[in-house]
Amino acid sequence: MVSDVLKELQGKMDKATESLKRELAKIRTGRANLSLLDGVKVDYYGTMTPLNQVASCQVADPKLITIKPWEKSLLVAIEKAIKTANLGLNPNNDGEMIRLPIPALTQDRRKELAKMVKKEGEDAKVAIRNARREANEQLKELKGKGKVSEDDEKKGLKSVQDAIDKGTKVADELVGKKEKEIMEV
Repeated sequence: MVSDVLKELQGKMDKATESLKRELAKIRTGRANLSLLDGVKVDYYGTMTPLNQVASCQVADPKLITIKPWEKSLLVAIEKAIKTANLGLNPNNDGEMIRLPIPALTQDRRKELAKMVKKEGEDAKVAIRNARREANEQLKELKGKGKVSEDDEKKGLKSVQDAIDKGTKVADELVGKKEKEIMEV
């Protein structure tokens, strides 16, 4: 019984951590990274399609991403999608491919991005704390129904707290690493 609650808790914490990793990957650091384009959707014959499914995206060098669509007719749609994605990037269309230069970050922009990173980290920690609350309620409910003893409940509550401490530590490490990456000139 208690192990089931702990497994469910671990699953929820893993989801929160994975979500945090995905969100942090979308925040640019001044270096070209294809994960910047993960949220970009292109209007492909009336269907919003992820950019990587309609074009070949590559990191040409640390400051440049190249996007070569499989159909030249998509160049304008891709350019528009990048602009509307609000990434702070300016696409250059040369008729064959789109070049996406990654500008250097200003100090103000670095601070703004660091705040975004902290917010994402806090959101992940909130999700982890919510998982703890649910796990604790489940354990108390099991004790109330007589399915686990008082000792097992206390051990379970301690195990839940230990797992939560590890989860928040991982989230803090991810946030710290990303902040360091952003502030690196």
